[in-house]
Amino acid sequence: MAQITDVKIPSPGESITEVRLGQWKRGDGDWVEKDELLNEIESDKATLELLAPAAGVLHVKAESGSDQKVGAAVAQIDTAASKPAGSSVRPMGTAAAEAAKSATAEPGQKVTPTARKMAEEHGISLAGVQGSGPAGRVTRADVEGAMGKKSPATPAAPKASPVASRVAGSRGTRRERMPKIRQRIAERLLESQQTTATLTTFNEIDMTEVMALRAKHKESFERNHGIGLGLMSFFVKAACNALRAYPRVNAFIIGDEIEFHDYCDIAVAVGTDRGLVVPVLRNADAMSFAQIELTVRDFATRARDGKLTVDEMTGGTFTVSNGGVYGSLLATPILNPPQSGILGMHAIKKRAVEDPDHPGQIALRPMMFIALSYDHRIVDGAESVGFLKHIKESVERPERLLLGI
Repeated sequence: MAQITDVKIPSPGESITEVRLGQWKRGDGDWVEKDELLNEIESDKATLELLAPAAGVLHVKAESGSDQKVGAAVAQIDTAASKPAGSSVRPMGTAAAEAAKSATAEPGQKVTPTARKMAEEHGISLAGVQGSGPAGRVTRADVEGAMGKKSPATPAAPKASPVASRVAGSRGTRRERMPKIRQRIAERLLESQQTTATLTTFNEIDMTEVMALRAKHKESFERNHGIGLGLMSFFVKAACNALRAYPRVNAFIIGDEIEFHDYCDIAVAVGTDRGLVVPVLRNADAMSFAQIELTVRDFATRARDGKLTVDEMTGGTFTVSNGGVYGSLLATPILNPPQSGILGMHAIKKRAVEDPDHPGQIALRPMMFIALSYDHRIVDGAESVGFLKHIKESVERPERLLLGI
């Protein structure tokens, strides 16, 4: 007699009611083990693993690529079915035993079932693997990263661009379904344009001192912290200083009230193939330069793999976006409601400017344009100019960042 267990769509977060199914990892009628990865579901904020709640025969009820409500049963598992011959649990021979032993986690280390199974299959030691999931849990992406360190894979051949590979003179057209996350981005951008009184002000920064500081301490910083000293940490710290001096830029309009924040949760824009995501550096004002750089790198890595959690992309009192990594010279960033400000960084270019050390003389200096888009309903023009000037002074004299002035 059949005993059926439903495979239901889990909730990625409070505000998410619908997700999109990815490709099924197992086919209809296949035997699956408990906690085996069945699908990866995509929401408008994050990608979530759909695991088998029990062992048994899988019966797929929903098509790959279909949109499903949270809580919907997309498959069923017949737990009373007999395990087919040939799919028995592998014997714990020498190789298998060694693999399981190597996958043993450290005391107190939290590991997802999928990550543990992958570690066993590939003989990866979980000891020392840094977890990137909630509460430091080791995820499949972390094990994949450890696998890459153990045995670097041959780089995949670059994908041919649809534009580059099309036949000359072709007038064909094609359509692709818009990913959930890009649909949400489109909605948010339109909402921002329709609900805020957005203005943008600009300034420029002489990057000479920061670049000299990075060059001087590059090797020792990387040796001590395991990461290079980038530009983002300077601008995040400068933004926190400026937000303390101009608290309205760090505030929200809630109805007919202004909600001020005594903390700086800085959202950092990260570009992915699926769209732009903005994970949040919580209490960024209390973070060190190394903590900022390490966290941003972790965000970027997991964003590309679709492994960021909803909580990590929720909130933020101010945003910093670095279009300069793509070569942008100047742009007007769009607000991320209910935030009242967003700072745009741009490419560093050498330009002829007045030498600050020798007034009246011209020097070739590395310069960066910066932009602040702000909600004019709450931030006045004078405040926006003062805010950017504070950023400029902090970055041009980086010792101010160490002194918090």
